[in-house]
Amino acid sequence: MNQKELARRWGISHRTLERWRYTGQGPVFLKLGGRVLYRLADVETFEQSQLQLALTIRNAIARAERSSRRLTADPARAANQTAAVRGAHRAC
Repeated sequence: MNQKELARRWGISHRTLERWRYTGQGPVFLKLGGRVLYRLADVETFEQSQLQLALTIRNAIARAERSSRRLTADPARAANQTAAVRGAHRAC
């Protein structure tokens, strides 16, 4: 399939596919006589790799949410939690 067909399949701009080729991202492609083509097997392999990546990220988030240790982006809150833990260890 050509880049416009693939862009329609994924609902993205064909310019995105051009940028991905330039930056080395996206699926494997063939360039024959100046035409860029994508083999269906390569497209499906890329789709599967993206699915696996999404599942890995989702599982990591689920593990972090189940973890008793909570991460915070608030430095003041993190400092207070650290101080509380240190104080509890000193009391032992």
